[in-house]
Amino acid sequence: MCLKDARGNDVDLGTYKGKALLVVNVASECGLTNTNYNQLNDLYQKYKNKTDVEILAFPCNQFLGQEPGTNEQIQEVACTRFKAEFPVFAKVDVNGKSTAPVYEFLKSSKWSLFGQTIKWNFTKFLVDKDGHVVGRYAPTTTPLAIEVKFLS
Repeated sequence: MCLKDARGNDVDLGTYKGKALLVVNVASECGLTNTNYNQLNDLYQKYKNKTDVEILAFPCNQFLGQEPGTNEQIQEVACTRFKAEFPVFAKVDVNGKSTAPVYEFLKSSKWSLFGQTIKWNFTKFLVDKDGHVVGRYAPTTTPLAIEVKFLS
């Protein structure tokens, strides 16, 4: 599966094979933004030298328009305001007819109380090193709260 990053480059998701992944739909103007971006950065800084873990951020504007910018603006906010070094992808839809294939896979693999639908920004999915979705976490579950599961 190939997707675009926020800079417009093609990224083959196969490059993440064999890695534990924390996949998050992000938004720059949400009330949960500061906590989540800061903790994602903390996790990334702590584990960036490990070759078997990665954080993948997918901007989404489907929840009250809280990610309104272009991909370039999103990249600028993530990298300048939040100092994000983890991969930030191009804006995607996580629900509806235009749902990105990666989110079709994640949602069909791990349902929530609300079924497959993602209800808000910063929903998190944990994918193990074999590519199985092993966890789905609510937006209010902080990245640091799932750190142990991320590394196991």
